[in-house]
Amino acid sequence: MNTTTLQDNREGAATELGYVFTFLLGVLLLTMFSLWIYDIETATRERWNVEAIDANMNDLSAAIERTDIASRIENSSYAERVYWRATEADESQFTLELTDTQLILYDAQGELDTERSLSGTSSAPHTGVVDLAGVEAIWVVYHNGVISLELDRPMF
Repeated sequence: MNTTTLQDNREGAATELGYVFTFLLGVLLLTMFSLWIYDIETATRERWNVEAIDANMNDLSAAIERTDIASRIENSSYAERVYWRATEADESQFTLELTDTQLILYDAQGELDTERSLSGTSSAPHTGVVDLAGVEAIWVVYHNGVISLELDRPMF
């Protein structure tokens, strides 16, 4: 007759525990890697937003300075279109304000607020408040003795 006896064998259990710990280590490493990649992607997006907004503000400031120069010509009108670079930020929260000495970008969330100083050498007053939701271009306009920011092409 064939009799079977149980043996006290722990090799199989040790192998199974090794598989479980190897799997858990893999899950831990993949989780850490995905969090690391997410942080890199978020930092890249934030850097792009800051660089795009800086470039936009520099372009607008330069256009305003050129408009100041054009305003010194008697009986003149001047308009310049400045393209607004897209950002990953929620631009519906952005408001752009032009004063006599500053161009100010307000972010309702407060993270991307920025401003540029203007020379203020023109005798014409500077005015304009623009909401940037869906904006592709901003017009810097000198007409009737006033320098302003507008979204629509001027007709003069």
